[in-house]
Amino acid sequence: MSEITESIEEVLSIFGLDNTYRNDSLTLLEKGNARYVRDLKLNFNSTLTSNHLSEKECALVGLSIAVNNGNKILTDFYTNLATEKEATAEEIAEAVGCASLLALNNVFYRFRHFTGKEKYTQIPARIRMQLMSSPVTGKEFFELMSLAVSAVNGCEMCVNAHEKSLLHLGATEERVFDAVRIASIVTATGKVVY
Repeated sequence: MSEITESIEEVLSIFGLDNTYRNDSLTLLEKGNARYVRDLKLNFNSTLTSNHLSEKECALVGLSIAVNNGNKILTDFYTNLATEKEATAEEIAEAVGCASLLALNNVFYRFRHFTGKEKYTQIPARIRMQLMSSPVTGKEFFELMSLAVSAVNGCEMCVNAHEKSLLHLGATEERVFDAVRIASIVTATGKVVY
């Protein structure tokens, strides 16, 4: 067995997948003897802990990003991890709801930002966002998940607004940075494990 095949099997074991599971990306990496698989495994494992987020928060950020990206394997993994780290059903549901709400907001506010037309800021949005008003995970953490999803979705206006709100709520820049780091790694992992 090649070192790359062994690394792929190690990655698959993280997600509880059979060691024979392959998709197009994994097959191409294996055929090309890509050393990247080892980096992928190490990077992914770094999403599980942080010096600035609890393990439960890492899992909930990961879940929100996995849902945002529509990746069932990663959604299942982070749902199980969040449960293992004592996240409640309500907190898990809120991470899922955050992904959906922010996907909506990111499209809407990116449109307003891209067009730069005053008229579009005057028309009522007619978007309900009750989830943001009193989140069960707390305002600061909900903002953190919102920022992470917005970063993945590339909404400059939302990223700036959530980052400003987080700092106003007392979050550290290190905490913000770690949430975005986790979001970027979950997104990268989803390009290979799906």
